[in-house]
Amino acid sequence: MIQVTVRKMGDVLTKEQRRKNMQHIRGQDTRIEVILRKALWHEGIRYRKNYKDIPGKPDIAITKYKIAIFCDGEYFHGYDWDEQRLRIQKGNNGKFWVDKIEKNMARDVRNDQALEMMGWTVLHFWGKDIKNKTEDCVRAVKDRIFDIKAND
Repeated sequence: MIQVTVRKMGDVLTKEQRRKNMQHIRGQDTRIEVILRKALWHEGIRYRKNYKDIPGKPDIAITKYKIAIFCDGEYFHGYDWDEQRLRIQKGNNGKFWVDKIEKNMARDVRNDQALEMMGWTVLHFWGKDIKNKTEDCVRAVKDRIFDIKAND
C-alpha cells in the first residue's frame, strides 16, 4: 500500500526565509540580462545598460538604432497571466502580489507607448526564452537592426 501525504498549497518557507529570498532579487545585471548582453556583444552589437535617458530605463538600449530591449522575468511581468493569476491569488499575500504584478504590466505598456512615441523600437524577451533560445533572441534583434537600416 502506498502512503500519500497531502499538503496544502502554500509557501514552504518561513516568513523570514521568504523575506531574505525577496531581498536578494536584483533589479539590474540579472542572469538573463547578462546572457543576452554577452550574446549581443559577441555578435558585435554595442549597447548601453539600463539607459536612464528614456522611459522605462531599458535593460539594453541600442542607441544607434533606437532599440530598447527589456528582459522580463516571468513572475514579475505576468507571463501566462490568466493561469498564473489564479495560482498567485491562492498563495501567501496573494492580493498584494496580484496587484503588484498587474501594476508592473500596466507600467510596461505605458513605457512601451512612450518609447514608441519617441521613435524607439521596443523588444521584450521572457527570461525563459533568453535562457533556452538565446540565438532566437539575438536573431530578433539583428532582424530589427536590418529592418531599420533598410528603411533609412
